[in-house]
Amino acid sequence: MGEFKEASKVRVQTFGQTEINWDKLDKTKFYVVGAGLFTGVTVALYPVSVVKTRLQVATKDAAEKNAFSVVRGLVKAEGIPGLYRGFGTVITGAVPARIIFLTALETTKVAAFKMVEPLKLSEPTEAAIANGIAGMTASLFSQAVFVPIDVISQKLMVQGYSGHAKYSGGLDVARKILKANGMRGFYRGFGLSVMTYSPSSAVWWASYGSSQRLIWSFLDQGSDFEEAPSLRKILLVQASGGIIAGATASCITTPLDTIKTRLQVMGLEKGHSARQVIKGLIKDDGWKGLYRGLGPRFFSMSAWGTSMILAYEYLKRVCAKED
Repeated sequence: MGEFKEASKVRVQTFGQTEINWDKLDKTKFYVVGAGLFTGVTVALYPVSVVKTRLQVATKDAAEKNAFSVVRGLVKAEGIPGLYRGFGTVITGAVPARIIFLTALETTKVAAFKMVEPLKLSEPTEAAIANGIAGMTASLFSQAVFVPIDVISQKLMVQGYSGHAKYSGGLDVARKILKANGMRGFYRGFGLSVMTYSPSSAVWWASYGSSQRLIWSFLDQGSDFEEAPSLRKILLVQASGGIIAGATASCITTPLDTIKTRLQVMGLEKGHSARQVIKGLIKDDGWKGLYRGLGPRFFSMSAWGTSMILAYEYLKRVCAKED
């Protein structure tokens, strides 16, 4: 028993060598550098969101039945810019939403670890609970900014596709939503967004936190108290954790994401409720209809998760205060 506690202590110390906590960060540098870094990641992965959204809102008779046909159709009709429909709107809201998310995530994570510490749970379990609570809280705070941006950008992503209305830009979408439904139109699907993104964020961060520790344990890292793990090994563990987290979260939350997307895009035009959206999906494709866009979402969450977490951990290393 004493040996197990000693080994656990070693692993905590080793993991601590790879972790940079909130109080060790230069906050101004963190926000400024982070805004640029995450903008770059968003540029790289945005087309996957466009493809996923178009698959989720396609009618039963739509010609484009898979991700490749959607990409071909967009590129043929509009060239590469077609893959970035609604990007300007997203990037405008993404920076403040990301700042809110990361601040809430890091501050809540510190408090959550202190809360679970007296329970004397295993290290991966503690990490899963604390990271899960932090991920869910951060998502709840950022949804107030993100949902209106999501509503506008998704309408731009699917305009003219499968019978959807056309717009001249983000401001045109905003004006029409405001005219038809007032401010509440911008928060259409807010409840479903919270139900989708908050559990998704909780699952993602819980999976990431616990899988990292399990991987370090598997690698038996910590046999040497003095030697810190190499940067290459740290990056591999963090990337593996991001892939596992993205895969887990996408499989669990895709049905809610599909319902939310269709409600936000189609509900305003046709007066559909969440119940009607679910019935329509099941009528068209059976229960598998709830998993429309799973492939792009799986790829998006795994690719975004891995890219985001490597960028995020790099950002923390760059912004760490000098001792």
